[in-house]
Amino acid sequence: MNFEELGLHVNIIRALTDAGYTQPTPVQEQAIPAAINGRDLLVSSQTGSGKTAAFMLPALHKLATAEVISYTNAKTPNQERQSARSRGDRPRFVAAKPKMLVLTPTRELALQVTTATDKYSAYTRRLKAVSILGGMPYPKQMQLLSRNPEILVATPGRLIDHMESGKIDFSELQMLVLDEADRMLDMGFIDDIEKIVAATPPTRQTMLFSATLDGVVGNMAKRITTEPMVIQIAGSASKHENIQQKVHFVDDLSHKNRMLDHLLRDVSLDQAVVFTATKRDADTIADRLNIAGFAAAALHGDMHQGARNRTLDGLRRGHIRVLVATDVAARGIDVPGITHVFNYDLPKFPEDYVHRIGRTGRAGRKGVAVSLVNHAESMHVKRIERFTKQLIPVDVIEGFEPKKTAAPSRTSARKPQGWKPGDNRKSGYGNNSKPGQRSFSKPGSSTAPRKDGGSAYKGNRQTEGGARRSFGDY
Repeated sequence: MNFEELGLHVNIIRALTDAGYTQPTPVQEQAIPAAINGRDLLVSSQTGSGKTAAFMLPALHKLATAEVISYTNAKTPNQERQSARSRGDRPRFVAAKPKMLVLTPTRELALQVTTATDKYSAYTRRLKAVSILGGMPYPKQMQLLSRNPEILVATPGRLIDHMESGKIDFSELQMLVLDEADRMLDMGFIDDIEKIVAATPPTRQTMLFSATLDGVVGNMAKRITTEPMVIQIAGSASKHENIQQKVHFVDDLSHKNRMLDHLLRDVSLDQAVVFTATKRDADTIADRLNIAGFAAAALHGDMHQGARNRTLDGLRRGHIRVLVATDVAARGIDVPGITHVFNYDLPKFPEDYVHRIGRTGRAGRKGVAVSLVNHAESMHVKRIERFTKQLIPVDVIEGFEPKKTAAPSRTSARKPQGWKPGDNRKSGYGNNSKPGQRSFSKPGSSTAPRKDGGSAYKGNRQTEGGARRSFGDY
């Protein structure tokens, strides 16, 4: 099947051809025809499956083929201001009335959606899409809203600000999209989402995209959709067969840093993302890697929006080889050159592991995901394995072997194929370990001194996700 067979507008097909897109992905094959027909959608698909096009292409098609888009008999905001000037009145701001609203959890994802929309609508000039997010200068946002864009992409908190100040009117909204709804709920946006939905017409078309469609997400989906079509391409626990996953056990912080430096020098590595638990570590590691000769940069919520945009632009242009980022900051990054993902710190939740490694191996490409794990974190690896329903192989590099051994509970939980009693795995559990030996550091123990006075164990440190709501908008 090709995009023409999906019934898309000829100008959209032309833009897709220019961009090199010829065949729709599985989620696009199912979602686009249903969305064109006006169905509400509940979609669960893995990261990198093409979900942005799955909701944006049918929306652009409907707006491009509508008899009335933004050229109506009613006056535009600019015409209203001109009339006010001719009457001698003081020009006033006229609320924007978008036809489509896309809610995203982070600024980076919002910008990515807007960029993709500009690409898809290259030959439908009448359609305007703008991003309204935290970190953007307020006058700039007012300028964008004054254009009365047909498509508005926004993070929930900043959108609420403009709604309450009367700068946005949803009375003419036709389509509402919640992108990565599970992440927005994780970040504490549920009240904001409920308020935004309540301000939209009940006749709107609603499309919700999420890693999971059960639990809190499922309950909300039932409230805001009408007879939705459910599309489940692949759950968030996808095996990511195109991504080679590994675990390297490390003894302490010094061992971990030496291991990371070695792995980053892999000749097969093009670009990499290194995930950390804290914003401070992202800065520290990026500085250390730069000193070591890597083209590295940090990305986290404490950075000014301009600096974050420059960092992402440098990554896309290939000027940055190693991005050191926190979970929320890296959400939605789609850069084809990312061949490797490193978990310098394991994520707090198994779902985040899936989203992290999904930064590589996108759109069917090959990728590598490596986790650097302290022996005390073996249980966290087991949780990830249970969630993804696959064993993550443990690897050892000559010259970087761990001196300590992992918790026996990990080795006894799942034996590799062909294992028999007495076998020693060449896996980093420690080839010299004795049966029943437990030699691993406990949470809070100082396996290695840190410059900041903390320990090498990171399990109890506050992560950026602990303040997720404020990060998403400000």
